[in-house]
Amino acid sequence: MISLMRLYISSPVTFFNRIYLYSIVPQRFANRSPAPSKGHPMTRVANLASFFVALLICLELTAHDNWNQFRGPGGNGIYANSDLPIEFDESKNVRWKTLISDSGWSSPVIWEHEIWVTSGSDEKKELRVICIDLNTGIIKHNIKVFDMIKREVDPAYIYDSPHLNSPATPTPVIDEKHVFVSFGSQGIACLNRKTGEQVWQRRDLRIYQPVRQGSSPIVDDKRLYVAFDGTDKQFFIALDKTTGKTDWKTNRETNTDWKQTLRQRGISSDKGGKPNDNKKSFATATIIEVHGKRQLIAPGAEAIISYNPDTGEELWRTVHPGGFNVAARPIYANGLVYVFTSGLNNILMAIRPDGTGDVSDTHVVWSTMKSTPSIPSPVIVNDLLFMVTDRGGIVRCLNANSGIELWKGRLGGDHWASPVYTNGKLYFSSKQGEVSVIESSRQELQVISRNRLNAMFIASPAISNSSLILRSTTHLYCLANGYRRTQKQIAADVYPSAEKNTDSNANTRPNAADAKKTAGQPMKNASRTDWDAAYEKLMSDPAIRQKIKSSGATKEQIIEFLKKKAAADTTDQQENTPNK
Repeated sequence: MISLMRLYISSPVTFFNRIYLYSIVPQRFANRSPAPSKGHPMTRVANLASFFVALLICLELTAHDNWNQFRGPGGNGIYANSDLPIEFDESKNVRWKTLISDSGWSSPVIWEHEIWVTSGSDEKKELRVICIDLNTGIIKHNIKVFDMIKREVDPAYIYDSPHLNSPATPTPVIDEKHVFVSFGSQGIACLNRKTGEQVWQRRDLRIYQPVRQGSSPIVDDKRLYVAFDGTDKQFFIALDKTTGKTDWKTNRETNTDWKQTLRQRGISSDKGGKPNDNKKSFATATIIEVHGKRQLIAPGAEAIISYNPDTGEELWRTVHPGGFNVAARPIYANGLVYVFTSGLNNILMAIRPDGTGDVSDTHVVWSTMKSTPSIPSPVIVNDLLFMVTDRGGIVRCLNANSGIELWKGRLGGDHWASPVYTNGKLYFSSKQGEVSVIESSRQELQVISRNRLNAMFIASPAISNSSLILRSTTHLYCLANGYRRTQKQIAADVYPSAEKNTDSNANTRPNAADAKKTAGQPMKNASRTDWDAAYEKLMSDPAIRQKIKSSGATKEQIIEFLKKKAAADTTDQQENTPNK
């Protein structure tokens, strides 16, 4: 037993192969000789194998998988049993909190004791990858990967560009030796995980994405896979992991009648002057296995497409006109592929992945448009599907096999981060800085706790052993039971001001002084977009936001008040606003 345990610790793959060989020996001889007696060596080996398998299942493989990609080791937001804290604030159960430079919405990924994220600065015109020590929160590497290539933004997207994305939104993917980072058309790179040195880079893969790209890369043993879905062209590419050279590339344009789709919705123009808006998408692919064969499920604009990951050959597709801007990562569970669309149609579809060609009319088992999110991905636990809307925080629990709603409740807030699950609990983090913990119940919404942090959460959480890793727009948190930050440490927290004259100034939380200054600026000739931006910037300060929330004032009331103050050229705006 001791030797087998040592084998498992040193080489889990060899361990399971050995257990498999031991366990099948009695079956091979079952029809050739009588069953071995209880004292027979073969019986002892079989019993030992069964014991170890049962033990490991019960313990959920105490050596957990690394959270190495967007949404974790399985790409589904699920982590084996972890004793995460259920109550926390800026002090309680906070192991450490580290300031992350510049701006980025990429989610943290973890390998052993390293956390990796990306960031970018429009002001400094650079894109970086950052490595943080999981145990201490100390930054080990802060590496400039690329200087930014100048990008032009269509005037129709001037408002969307800074509010709907960041310079560094795609989440890295890591393995034992390498870190792979994508900044979309700005470049893809492979770094040595130990030294941080660049192994290879690609800067020739270009599309026009007016609000930047969001598709995260994924890897298997041989290739790195990335989606490029812009308004001008759309393709999916597989690169050799070791060299960065193109293994295969396939164009994936979906020729739907965009203008007809708009007319059916009563929209007479090209969606507010945004031609080809239905071509862009932000989704991350996933690799599944169906009947012993691998499939690469790659959601795109107005179509879900399955490819052979070895060749790029299209296997099947489901077309959904009007469903573009896809952001959620697909999940494979219960023999079905669960995919969300966005754009004009927010649809959740459950698709059987065993077809060929266009399976839009034959393989969609069920679908729903009721309270479906545009951005966060779902979590599926056995036969329960949990999802939260990006606006209003409406949580729904569905029967994953039938699509029947089991319950619906409201957490509130805006949720762009995807939830995570472990040990019977789901964690939801909102843009308002609230992290809600609920039971994975099939009866009703059972809120265990609501935890407020001085943060705005857009990136999805990560889990490592008994630590919950949260990335806000300014900091990285490590939450674990039994830790506490002192008031002195909390008082020393630094909250950087938003970058000036950048394309992503909505991504970093301004300090109170900046918020007051912005709120008080005269805006007599401002458009509705300007007022929305001023309101969002005002609300990005937690202290101000809390006061406004306590007052019960609506967004329209706050904007109207700002207008009156601007007209009066009042400089003392902020002292009165929260109490109105």
